[in-house]
Formats: sequence, C-alpha cells, structure tokens
Amino acid sequence: MAVIAVFSIGLFSPIVTKADKVVDERLGVPIVAYGANLSDAEKESVKKSLEVDKEAEVEEISVSGTDLAKYIKDSDDKARMYSSAKITRQDAGKGLVIQIVTPDNITQVTADIYANAALTAGVEDAIIEIASPKKVTGHSALVGIYKAYEQSGETLDTERTDVANDEMNLATKFADSVDSDKVSELLTEIKKQIAEKNPATKEDVEKIVSEQLEKLDIQLSEADRQLLIDLMDRIRSLDIDFSKLSTQLSEMSDKIRDKIGEIDPGFWQKVEEFFASLLDSVKSWFK
Repeated sequence: MAVIAVFSIGLFSPIVTKADKVVDERLGVPIVAYGANLSDAEKESVKKSLEVDKEAEVEEISVSGTDLAKYIKDSDDKARMYSSAKITRQDAGKGLVIQIVTPDNITQVTADIYANAALTAGVEDAIIEIASPKKVTGHSALVGIYKAYEQSGETLDTERTDVANDEMNLATKFADSVDSDKVSELLTEIKKQIAEKNPATKEDVEKIVSEQLEKLDIQLSEADRQLLIDLMDRIRSLDIDFSKLSTQLSEMSDKIRDKIGEIDPGFWQKVEEFFASLLDSVKSWFK
C-alpha cells in the first residue's frame, strides 16, 4: 500500500514550477473593463473569475451607460452594466479568442456570438475573457470589449460597433428558437459568402442569405428572415475586410483550445480503470 501511495503522489504531483508573468512591452498590459454598476463585493468576484491577481500588471477601467451610448446609437445612457471583460492583445494574425469564464451567469450571449459581433466591429487579435458575478444577458460586456480595445491604442468605427450590436441582438433573438451554434454558423457563413462573392445589391445579399438558410436547414419567420437580410446588407456596405474576418472566425475554436487546454475525455476513465486494476492486483497478494 505504501508503494501505491508513493506512486499516486508521483503520478499527480506537478514537477514544473510556475513562471512569473511578464509584461509584454510591445502589446501592453491586459485591460480589464468592469461594469460600472458592480458593487465592491461583485467587483472582487469578477477580479477572481478573470484571475486579475495572476497578471504581472493590468489596466483597469469602468464601463457605464455613457459608453453604451457612445458605441451604440439610441442607447440608454442610464443602463445598468454588470458583465465585464479582460482583453489581452496578441500579435497580428493570432486571431480572436473568446472565453466566457462564468458561463452560468452569461445567459444569452455565447462565445461565438461575441466573436461574430466583435469581429464585425473591428476587434482583432486578442484574448477576451468575460465574467459576471450574477445572471445577466451579457450584452454590456461587448461595450467593455470596445472600450478596452480602444484603450489599447486602436480606433473603432462607431458605424461598425452599432451594426455589431444589432448583429448580437439578432443572434440572441434567433437563439430563442434555433440552436446558438447554428446561429453563429449561419452568420459566419453568410459573411464568408459576402467576402467571396462581393454582392453589389441587396438582392444579391438576399440570395446569399436564402442559400445559407437552406444549406443549414434553418427555418426563420418571414419577418426574421427580412431582419437578417437587412442586417447583412448593412454589413455589406461597411468597409470590412471580410476575408480577414473569415480567417479569424475559422481559427477561433483552435485558439480557445490552445488557451484553456483540453483533456482527453477518456483520460479520467483510464485513470479510474488503472487504479481499479491495481487494487485488484494488490488484493490478490493477500489471497
């Protein structure tokens, strides 16, 4: 039994030491955007969720209804903001990684929906982590992403951020009746087709939308279908490099796996089977 104990400790004890975090002087420190209506206790909870204390250095900002009105037309500047985000810039070409670290508390907006909207707005090459200490829809985190991204030295076009917000709202609306992954796939594929075909008219956009709805076997009401066509026609008219956007979207899943890591789903089952077999062997010694 002593041998088993020693072996177990050796199997599960880490043998590497954790390296200290280093400030990247080229890209700047991570920026954390807190919802302005968080209480002190809620803010501490968000800090813990976003592992702010594990960073060598961070810049902290607050996001209020005033920021909401800046980036999104006709918004309520008195809106209450709770969902928060940490953005860490990456080298050009690294793509956009979205991770919701409190998934139980972000009830409507998925990581893919955030990614689609953020890329439409012009946010690129960053790791973005989103958290809330209470159950919220998650919409205010997108404004935090915008503000933090501009705080890092970039400039966003408010026409694009406004359209991106409408895209997120439409996506969450569709997700009430269609699987959210399917909704994200639909938005991504339509954008890719716009990039490849460069439609010249709204009728061309309507054809692309119809083709993708049929291809993905998604049924929308006539009203929702028209909303989607109108949105994509607005996106078509913006100055967006859709080929670059498509590349970042297609790489998003790989980037998330690289950041948070993946354990083989069968790993723990194999460990359990190993110890069960080992215990059976030990029992046989005493028979």
